[in-house]
Amino acid sequence: MTTGLPRTLFTALRQGAALLGLCLLVAQPALASRIKEVAAIEGVRSNQLTGFGLVIGLDGTGDQTTQMPYTTQTLNNYLQQMGIALSPELATRLQLKNVAAVLVTAQLPAFARPGQSMDVTVSSLGNAKSLKGGTLISTPLRGADGQVYALAQGSLVVAGAGASAGGSRVQINHLSAGRIPSGAQIERAVPTPLLEGTSFKLGLEASDFQTARRVAAAINTRFGDGVARALDGRTVDVRAPTDANDRISFIAEMEELPLESSVPAAKVVINSRTGSIVLNQAVTLGPCAIAHGNLSISITSRPVISQPGPLSGGQTVVTEQATIEVRQEPGMLIQLPNAPKLVDVVRALNALGATPQDLLAILQAIKAAGALNAELEVI
Repeated sequence: MTTGLPRTLFTALRQGAALLGLCLLVAQPALASRIKEVAAIEGVRSNQLTGFGLVIGLDGTGDQTTQMPYTTQTLNNYLQQMGIALSPELATRLQLKNVAAVLVTAQLPAFARPGQSMDVTVSSLGNAKSLKGGTLISTPLRGADGQVYALAQGSLVVAGAGASAGGSRVQINHLSAGRIPSGAQIERAVPTPLLEGTSFKLGLEASDFQTARRVAAAINTRFGDGVARALDGRTVDVRAPTDANDRISFIAEMEELPLESSVPAAKVVINSRTGSIVLNQAVTLGPCAIAHGNLSISITSRPVISQPGPLSGGQTVVTEQATIEVRQEPGMLIQLPNAPKLVDVVRALNALGATPQDLLAILQAIKAAGALNAELEVI
């Protein structure tokens, strides 16, 4: 007969095992990033395409053609291409409420070939109330060089709804823009320099000499010395096979190479419009003392009426009397200790009890005093 452990001892052992497992999980090193996550091959990129077209089939929510003459003109040009010619007098009297002029945008992906499809975004260009239920007619999409690279057409998907009656209107989400999944067919390919020459260049997502050195070292460790060399803090030149199949295999294996994680440069990003403040993990704070008080100025205006005496022939004069009040709240001097970690920096700033708008001025003053070890970036 087997005797079990006491319940309290069993519970303690189970909690200890769980704690040990948690410690082991925390002790495991963080996964290293790969080359494909910090760099991209130069020349392998998407291209922006735009086009002007018409959306038809709207339920009375299209452009008001009296205010948007280009909608009527575009429709007249389209009808002429279809062999339907309207007299100038009839064309000017068109009142179309189910047609809207739109701007079609898309991103032509790298290595796209003729016959493949891509998504497009359709946005109202006039005063159409809604594009829901509409259909985009054939619209050529052009690149920056003016050439046609795709043709877009199809039914719009608009994630929203709206209703109006008696002068009241209810709307959910945005109704003047939508998407057409696989709504454009590619007609022309864009050549890429990937297979040209004996080498290609890697462009880092951010300029950093340490990352460029580590990318070159990882490639040389796997494929041999001299295969890769860093040209500057953002570009790495890589020698690759000239055969197309061998080069693709080389790039596929190279992009999966792991990199040692590096500590980013300390930076504090401040959004002066919204009052948002973001600090990365490398920000540290030296010991300093801060006193911050609020200053408020109130101006009150009160009308004063000067009434003339009876039968004096004078006129009533209205003037204003302004009262200005200046109030300044006392600011207590607070000593902030040395904060070598981000959590310490956050705890020290929270101890001030300042609003985000006040922190904008406080962080700039700490940086000017030399106690904030980070770069300030205002966006």
